[in-house]
Amino acid sequence: MNQRRTSLASARAATDALFGLIRPDSFYERSIPERHRLIFYLGHLEAFDWNLLCQYGLSVPPFHEEFDRLFAFGIDPGAGNLPVDKPTDWPSMEEVEKYNRRVREKVDELLGELPDQLICTAMEHRLMHAETFAYLLHNLPIERKIAPAHRVPDPDNGGVRPEMVEIPAGTATMGMRRSDGFGWDNEFDRHTLEVPAFAIGKYKVTNGEYLEYVRQGGEVPLYWTRCNGEWLWHGMFGEYPLPLRWPVYATHEQACGYALFAGKRLPSEAQFHRAAYGTASDGERLQPWGDYGLRGNLDFARWEPAAVDATPEAESAFGVAQMVGNGWEWTSSVFAPFPGFEAFPFYKGYSADFFDGEHYVLKGASPRTAGALVRRSFRNWFRPSYPYVYATFRLVT
Repeated sequence: MNQRRTSLASARAATDALFGLIRPDSFYERSIPERHRLIFYLGHLEAFDWNLLCQYGLSVPPFHEEFDRLFAFGIDPGAGNLPVDKPTDWPSMEEVEKYNRRVREKVDELLGELPDQLICTAMEHRLMHAETFAYLLHNLPIERKIAPAHRVPDPDNGGVRPEMVEIPAGTATMGMRRSDGFGWDNEFDRHTLEVPAFAIGKYKVTNGEYLEYVRQGGEVPLYWTRCNGEWLWHGMFGEYPLPLRWPVYATHEQACGYALFAGKRLPSEAQFHRAAYGTASDGERLQPWGDYGLRGNLDFARWEPAAVDATPEAESAFGVAQMVGNGWEWTSSVFAPFPGFEAFPFYKGYSADFFDGEHYVLKGASPRTAGALVRRSFRNWFRPSYPYVYATFRLVT
């Protein structure tokens, strides 16, 4: 029981801290055109907890059905179908905060009566939003944020020499067993795939490498800006000269364009697993660096990326750098169910709504990914044109 309270309090602290970075007059802004206004997210986390834990889990009578519905679900509209609501369509911050306090009080009161699966779902949902809300904040104008003490990026010291690492043929274990503990519905069932030999980039593609592509007419990434002939990085709290050794944050479409430019391709989900978790003896690790702990730029370690060669302690058994941490990695795999997939009865659309052929799998973790989500079976996914996610890529042959 104490562990539940501690874990829930930690997850709440992570999201509360993000809301604390927004100036009070900016909660009705829409920082990303495809997403709700920021006020939605203030109410969404508690509404999700109420709907899942109190109503679904314990059939507690509602006290504010309008907010339970209003804040229930985020959105993922296709091109040309953007939301058109106005700030006045939303309730006041005072009303939302009052609702949140009452939900938390009830959840805390009933915590000991809830099944582990629902508790884990609520906590991981909140931790996922601690990352997705960071994207929203990143795209909010800097003057609308309250900047905490943060580290200004180090001066760049040149490029990183690209290398390809040979990965021998072997197996890749995908997903997890239902007896292994908590996982989201798309992580099941565990199965093994044969992966032929291939070569993969030791490092994620850098800003410096991608810059050459831009000079040849390639599409400019979202977080780059140009001022007085100089390329700048648009960071969370400021703009800096483009760090050439950092990984480039790019869309799947941009990554595919660069791969074509370089005469290579993106890895499949199975190839990612083989390079990240496999070993020369055909065994597998729980993490690229071994079986325990966290290493590298993840678990809210930084607001920004680090150089692609900055964390040699996090290399895989094959010597591939940063396959987990410093940016999610696009794969060539369309997001689809594993054999034996079963939707959660309490969250039927979590994955199934996105098995539409229009979303691609990402693996790994970003600087803003919570440590609880850094497990081998975890899968992320986005539309190929979605530019806001902290998504990197590397190439294979």
